Amino acid sequence: MNFHLLSLMTWLPLAGAVLMYFTGDSANPATARNARWIALWTSLLVLVLAVVMVVGFNPSVHGFQFVDSAEWIPAYGIGYRMGVDGISLFFVALSALLTPVAVLASWRESRRVRDYMAAFLLLETMTIGMFSALDFLLFYIFFEGVLIPMYLIIGVWGGERRIHAAVKFFLFTLAGSLPMLLALVWMWHHAGTTDMVQLMHTAIAPTTQDWLFVAFLLSFGVKAAVWPMHTWLPDAYGEAPLPGTIMLAAVLSKMGAYGFLRFSLPMLPQATAYFEPFMFALGIIGIVYISFAALAQTDIKRMIAYSSVAHMGLIVVGIFTVTVAGIEGALFQMVSHGLVIAALFLCVGILLARGHSLRLDQLGGLASRMPVYATFLMLFVMANVGLPGTSGFVGEILVMIGAIQANFWVALLVGSGMILSVMYMLVMIRRVLFDKARSVANAVMADIGPREWLMLAPLAVLVIVLGFVPGGLTHIFDGAVQDLVHAHVAALSSGAHARLAMIKQ
Repeated sequence: MNFHLLSLMTWLPLAGAVLMYFTGDSANPATARNARWIALWTSLLVLVLAVVMVVGFNPSVHGFQFVDSAEWIPAYGIGYRMGVDGISLFFVALSALLTPVAVLASWRESRRVRDYMAAFLLLETMTIGMFSALDFLLFYIFFEGVLIPMYLIIGVWGGERRIHAAVKFFLFTLAGSLPMLLALVWMWHHAGTTDMVQLMHTAIAPTTQDWLFVAFLLSFGVKAAVWPMHTWLPDAYGEAPLPGTIMLAAVLSKMGAYGFLRFSLPMLPQATAYFEPFMFALGIIGIVYISFAALAQTDIKRMIAYSSVAHMGLIVVGIFTVTVAGIEGALFQMVSHGLVIAALFLCVGILLARGHSLRLDQLGGLASRMPVYATFLMLFVMANVGLPGTSGFVGEILVMIGAIQANFWVALLVGSGMILSVMYMLVMIRRVLFDKARSVANAVMADIGPREWLMLAPLAVLVIVLGFVPGGLTHIFDGAVQDLVHAHVAALSSGAHARLAMIKQ
């Protein structure tokens, strides 16, 4: 079933972006129309291939599947290596699912449409390539390549302060990635290869692991918006066009968390254990502090943006419990968060399309004026706060189980952050849906249309299905997570004497 599937999924969006520039002059209105349809059909084709990949994935097989490899720079141990396991499978699928949603959300964009659609297809190439790369150098290229289309999306099509937000996003993420480049060079020099599978089984001295862990933390922490490396995010989320915000929050923020799972835990087990309390502290502060920041927001888009950062704190805690329940909870939460946060930002976009202000003190009464919209918004808010029966609950409860296995006080503090999320999201719901209508009284109050149904309904179905049948997801990544945890425990056992000797010295 492996007909270079991952390579096809990775490079097909880039081919679609190039095709757009052969459809006519940019000043011709037909060119913009063609660009929209090329972007939509290309992204839908990639989604179909992603479904084929998920259906064809065998959870009972350990290791990577759909592997695609070729010699690249053999003299230096560098190759073109692609593959997915139970951990990376759904990140590839999430990228494939949300790209056509972002394209549909961009359908009414009128400025430089061809360039805009091409940027989203290029972004899809970079994200799918990054989540499926099995060569460290290839991973780094895709990881950094994401900056180019997202910088353009924010800087060209963003809000009034778009240049400031785009430059800040670019500088933060680029500066954070430079330490990872140094780590890449050191690991290549040490192991003689950039093959990530081989690097996972390469012994590294505990002291060196500490420095490499810090390098990865600076890179992945910025991408995942881990406190206090999150300060670029409010500006980027606030100024990016809504489809760009969707991809930032739902897909790009997962790149950092994925990096921890793919590099820090398997390659640096002693350092992971050594820094575990520190990572718990960062995650908990992120949950609690950012939740209070969200509660203070007066703009619905910024409140949802801060909510996204708070959930990344929960994911970080789940990962660094290094338990099967905690990591599976973090993975489930990442998938759920991608679906839910994308849907919430789509709901914000619907308000903007109808001329509504996004200020909470100027909204109200939408439950009676837009009942279908209100139903969707309520569902996604309840999923965001972890209501049982939604996908958000499954991820949160698994992280809590993993946290209590690691440390009772960590679980208690994480639970307090979850309570705060309920507070600010219910405040938002009350003001938007049920308070008395304010300045929007004379605005057009049309409920959601067919295109908006097409974007929101699949996300709603997935949120409910994953809430009631979570085993369909956990069954697939269970094997990869168990292998990761068992390898981590074994590495700690074999390296315990080396760490003890270092401490005694």
